[in-house]
Amino acid sequence: MSVRGFAASGYEPVRAVFTRLVDEGRETGGAVSVWTGGREVVRLAGGWADAAGTRAWNDDTLVHTYSTSKPFAALTALAAVAEGGLSLDEPVGGYWKEYARLGKEPTTLRHILTHRAGLPAFPPSAASYDLLDDDGLRRALAAAGPESAPGTTLAEHAGTYGHLIDGVLRAATGRSLGQLYAEVVRPALGVDAWFGVPDGALERVADVEFALPGGAEQFLTEVAPAYERVLAVPAGLLDPARLNSTAWRQAVFGAVGLHASATALAAFYAGLTDEKGPVRRLLGEELHHEYLRSQVCDHDETVGKKVNWTAGFLRTGSFIGLGGLGGSAAWWSYRHGHAVAYVTRRLHDHARVAEIALALDDDINMEATGE
Repeated sequence: MSVRGFAASGYEPVRAVFTRLVDEGRETGGAVSVWTGGREVVRLAGGWADAAGTRAWNDDTLVHTYSTSKPFAALTALAAVAEGGLSLDEPVGGYWKEYARLGKEPTTLRHILTHRAGLPAFPPSAASYDLLDDDGLRRALAAAGPESAPGTTLAEHAGTYGHLIDGVLRAATGRSLGQLYAEVVRPALGVDAWFGVPDGALERVADVEFALPGGAEQFLTEVAPAYERVLAVPAGLLDPARLNSTAWRQAVFGAVGLHASATALAAFYAGLTDEKGPVRRLLGEELHHEYLRSQVCDHDETVGKKVNWTAGFLRTGSFIGLGGLGGSAAWWSYRHGHAVAYVTRRLHDHARVAEIALALDDDINMEATGE
């Protein structure tokens, strides 16, 4: 199917790259959006929203985006801090009593948001819990000893990030991550990005599938071997049958469960650094700064290389953003002052994103921007 949408003057190279990806079959269903100066200058969609090729990918198609979720989960935690419900630097065990054990007592919300809580993977005890058993997975984290002392080791909390935030928020505020996002954060942002897709939007969600014939096993071996351990428990995070189910789409799995359109993600990043934008209005000056500034720069044991984490994003001198397992990604370019998002249903590597970035002269490395 041909590429649909628009690319303003000067952005023809983006259209050319995306069209080639679709024509060559490297993209079977996806979209790209670019915003600058407060307006969308690129909105392109191509391919299908399902494997059978019966639903065209439209401007408002939503898709599961893996770790592009994490900045939204982090923002929800910071919104609770802004409301006065908890602190960034007090031990979370002061709220979440069950968590304060086995060496986790010093853990702070800042440790969690910057992937230094010492629980980058769910413990083996969580293997008995279903993927959507929120209570069980939170209990498993609360009962586990950390893999490293809180604050000492950097390791992306690939699957645990949202459940740790959720546990703290429930204990400190009486509201879950999903509730706070739905009631406070998403209305403030005004974007089509969901933790828990509402009934009326389910028909807009695309089905995901692996690009490689060997499915998840081949994908982990050839594309993302660093994430095999941290995504093994609970089972299902790499199972298209679970990810394409209504139950998953309407669940809140804060580390990887955001469903969004390309336009929604790019619109979020377009206002991310704006001192008059929705994120600043939501958080206030101090917490907005905390959200964006570099918090820790070190070797990330999960990612397998040195990275620079803020409280929610990876950041370099030229961009701030995050990529998701399978190829979706979004970022703000400090160099050019534009926001970019690429979303896909065809789970493979970030080569497609890299080609879009090259067409925009953006210096990014999405292979190091989250799982």
